[in-house]
Amino acid sequence: MLRTVLALWRVLRLLVHALHGLLVVLVRFPSLSPEQQQARVQAWALQLLACAGVTLEVRGTPVANGPALIIANHLSWLDIPVMHAARYCRFISKSDVKDWPIVGTLATAAGTLYIERTSRRDALRMVQHMHDALMAREVLGVFPEGTTGDGRVLLPFHANLLQAAITADAPVQPVGVRFVDRKTGAVSHAPSYIDDETLLGSMWRTLVAPPLVAVVHFGEPERANGQDRRAWSEQLHARVDTLRAA
Repeated sequence: MLRTVLALWRVLRLLVHALHGLLVVLVRFPSLSPEQQQARVQAWALQLLACAGVTLEVRGTPVANGPALIIANHLSWLDIPVMHAARYCRFISKSDVKDWPIVGTLATAAGTLYIERTSRRDALRMVQHMHDALMAREVLGVFPEGTTGDGRVLLPFHANLLQAAITADAPVQPVGVRFVDRKTGAVSHAPSYIDDETLLGSMWRTLVAPPLVAVVHFGEPERANGQDRRAWSEQLHARVDTLRAA
């Protein structure tokens, strides 16, 4: 009963926080510089985690400046706020997110780049867009698994989007993400969002869970050094697999 009451309180806080974020985006963002907008996104994401009962723990050192492509394993609906809270970056996301109420507006304001995953032509467009962003010294973020996993086994990486880092000669920083119980330190799968699970079900399970810690482990940035995207993808897969368990 106590956990249910706490979860309902967290739901209320998240709703208020989301609406406040929407207000800031609509009223304040047009007058802010890109740097100020990025700082607001990072602060908003950190507060969202607090509303959900999640503490952030950052290990390693995120890249200080672009160009850079950050890649991470994908577990949960919380992953993008977790990554934004740890180090702001422009995420590549599926195109239908753009049309989600409130979430789409917030994601667009956070600089999200949208891709139609089922279209090869759109993938080529996105690679070019990412290349241009990296050449403009931006920091981008992507989940190369292409979908959320259960956290037990790291899914194979899709190598296509790595081509942008190769053509722009930009470093890629591997990142491992996991959620743990704050009290026991045991890995928690409460925030997972896989297979036939609903988003609302995943969110409720997270909010009713004991306090969690999102551990974000940044590895050393690396360049392709002549490797093609498939070989580099396999190497980065091993790096992320190590970091998410370290």
